[in-house]
Amino acid sequence: MEKEKILLVEDDVNFGMVLRSYLELNDFLVVLKQDGYQGLQAFKKESFALCILDVMMPNMDGFTLAAEIRKTDKKIPLLFLTAKTLKEDIIWGYNLGADDYITKPFDTDIFLHKVKVILKRVSESAAAKKETPVEFLIGKYKFNYKIRTLIFENTSQKLSPKEADLLAMLCMHQNDVLQRDEALRKIWGEDSYFTTRSMDVFITKLRKYLKEDPAIEIENIHGNGFRLFVKQ
Repeated sequence: MEKEKILLVEDDVNFGMVLRSYLELNDFLVVLKQDGYQGLQAFKKESFALCILDVMMPNMDGFTLAAEIRKTDKKIPLLFLTAKTLKEDIIWGYNLGADDYITKPFDTDIFLHKVKVILKRVSESAAAKKETPVEFLIGKYKFNYKIRTLIFENTSQKLSPKEADLLAMLCMHQNDVLQRDEALRKIWGEDSYFTTRSMDVFITKLRKYLKEDPAIEIENIHGNGFRLFVKQ
């Protein structure tokens, strides 16, 4: 079985080498770079299954690097390493499309678990997409899941992969409750505080995209999840 390749960008040389060795011992191929600029150059030259990015780095910080990566690849999963626990930084990272955060110092077993969960989620998501209907009608909107477009009259909104996955799940549960934990497991790979906050950010984005049709509402069902309600 071919090993999955990971881009690790970490400016602490010793810490980066320890992480690389640990991942390699667990059957991953790892490309280690020491600042955001080097990481971006490596990303442009090779294909990776996952990018692990330190937030605080010289030349280009992890958030800026993530934004640059997202310009060319909307799907590749991102895991941030950070010494910060500020809510604003965490939400900012999720807005950039982060799959998860891990705060330094951390247990290497937990780190490895997060890596495996993210990669498993990506694999399962790819399999689920083959079974998901391609087109949905949501009130006056037309949603094409395959090409991730949401069309209202003469305007078209391009969705990110997670936005499309979440909207497709809501559509498949239309006028019924989509359980929060089900969506988190299938799209984010785990149900935790950080992934829950990430999902809330994406729900807010979807509400904004669908606001032109007053018959559509994404309701927060307290203690359960969300309901995509379309008035007939």
